[in-house]
Amino acid sequence: MGESRRGPLKSAVPSNVVSPVRRCSRTACGRPAVATLTYVYADSTAVLGPLATYAEPHCYDLCAEHSERLTAPRGWEVVRLLDGSAPARPSGDDLEALANAVREAARPQERAAGAAGGGARTVDPMEVARRGHLRVLRSPDN
Repeated sequence: MGESRRGPLKSAVPSNVVSPVRRCSRTACGRPAVATLTYVYADSTAVLGPLATYAEPHCYDLCAEHSERLTAPRGWEVVRLLDGSAPARPSGDDLEALANAVREAARPQERAAGAAGGGARTVDPMEVARRGHLRVLRSPDN
């Protein structure tokens, strides 16, 4: 009973079972949501942040494509909050820090001469040993 020649019968009543994956709120988009959009009408601001823990009635879940292409009405500001779990995109500061590290690594003779040059760095009497940027300190009881 429950089967026809074409296969299992489908119920005419929609199921209450909901997919555990939240989908993009945009019409006809079935991609998984990665961000949540909230409007702050009093401040004329659209806030786009990481996917909210729970689906809220006045928030919109967006997929990656729609969250990247998001624009706000004229006169509104879009605030994009960074997702802590997502890898951050490199900035100009990151590139400059990398270049400085490469330059410093290319000058090992100057660093060794400066460290052994006598007295530029003061030694802490509590310091027992040093390895890189880590220090082993004597116990205050001894």
